[in-house]
Amino acid sequence: MKKKAIKRRKAEITWPRVGRFLWSVVRGVIIIGICFTILQPLFVKLSVSFMNERDLFDSSVKYIPKHFTLSNYKLAIKGMDYWMSLLKTFALSGSVAFLQLCSCMLVAYGFARFRFPFKKLLFGCVILMLIVPPQIVMLPLFMHFRFFDIFGIIKAVKGAPVSLLDSYWPFLIQAVTCTGFKNGLFIYMLRQFFKGMPKELEEAAFVDGCSKLKTFVKIIVPSAVPMMVTIFLFGFVWQWLDSFYTSLYLKGTNVIPVALSSLAANVYGEYSNFGGSMNFVSPGFVSMMNNTGTVLAMIPLIIIYLVCQKYFVEGIERSGIVG
Repeated sequence: MKKKAIKRRKAEITWPRVGRFLWSVVRGVIIIGICFTILQPLFVKLSVSFMNERDLFDSSVKYIPKHFTLSNYKLAIKGMDYWMSLLKTFALSGSVAFLQLCSCMLVAYGFARFRFPFKKLLFGCVILMLIVPPQIVMLPLFMHFRFFDIFGIIKAVKGAPVSLLDSYWPFLIQAVTCTGFKNGLFIYMLRQFFKGMPKELEEAAFVDGCSKLKTFVKIIVPSAVPMMVTIFLFGFVWQWLDSFYTSLYLKGTNVIPVALSSLAANVYGEYSNFGGSMNFVSPGFVSMMNNTGTVLAMIPLIIIYLVCQKYFVEGIERSGIVG
């Protein structure tokens, strides 16, 4: 009897352990598969950026190039005017992200804490901004900034509207007015965050004599630093890689998305210096340049994320979107 009892206890102890072990294996396989699915395109781009054109048509080459070369990066840096494009893109993305952050925080705080007429209707318009594709409003946006006017004032003073195309003004105006790229998402995330903050903090500030604006600046803003970093990073990254608005508003300004779109054509004239053919623009050459340019565009973003990942993750957790 004792032996049977001991065997029964061992079985009771062993099977849960086996179950937990099997579940750990399954969970590990799922996580590895998801990571591979996400990172595999990045590995491919990085691999192709170091390949010679011959490697692209060699069926025996998968990820490790046979003819390792850095000439793709030399051509891409020169063709994109990389360092100047990097500086201009950094200035544009940083200014747009900062203005978006300031304006969206004010709007979101108003939605979270104050009552005013048509509040639900206006917040519905914010949600609508998440649904409507920007391509639908492409023509009105282009015409608005091509013939820009403010209630007819500019036309009355100068005799005609002004064109804001090929400048940063369309981006800055949209950022300040909360009508820029993904501003609806930013307002929603910030509103969820502000609604989760205890009202007692603001009530204590009101008792001490703080106005609503001073309470927002002194109490709310310092408490929302992780969320602010998250919103700033989102705005910065999306503006950095945005090809829709940059191609719509900018033509002569050489920012990274614009430089990427014409990279292969810009550098093909010098490709013969590195052993390429001048007869036609081959798909292999276009692939090498596009992948190399994409890697160069992502490097600053990866560095920024590594520096700010702590605040980024904390802000996402407190946004009310996950969990």
